Amino acid sequence: MELLVASAVAAMTAAGVYLILRLRVFPVILGTAMLSYAVNIFLFAAGRLVVNMPPILDDAAKGYTDPVPQALVLTAIVISFGMTAVVVMMSLGSFILAGHDRIDMTPEADQAAERAAKRDAEREGRA
Repeated sequence: MELLVASAVAAMTAAGVYLILRLRVFPVILGTAMLSYAVNIFLFAAGRLVVNMPPILDDAAKGYTDPVPQALVLTAIVISFGMTAVVVMMSLGSFILAGHDRIDMTPEADQAAERAAKRDAEREGRA
C-alpha cells in the first residue's frame, strides 16, 4: 500500500512540475494544483492515519489517530483554493491585456503588451 501511495505522489509531482514548466498559463495553474494535491496526499501518508480509532483525546492505550496531519491538509486545501483563485484572476487579466495566454519573457512580448494597453486606452477614450 505504501508503494502505491508513494508512486502516486511521485507521479503527481512529476506531472505538476512538467505542467509548471509549460509556456502557457492554464497548464501552469493545473501544475500548481497537481503539486498541492501531491503534497496533501504526502501529508496524509506521513500521518499514518488509523481507521476507526479515536483522536488523542481518548484513551491512548488502544491506539489513536493523530489529528495534526488532518488539520494540516485541511489548511492546505483552503490555502491552495484561495491561491488558485488569485492566480486564475491574474491570468485572466493578462489574457485580456495581451490577447493570449502565453508566458513570454521577450522584448517583443513587452512591446505587444504596451501596444495592447495603448489600444485599450484609446478605446476607452472614444467610448
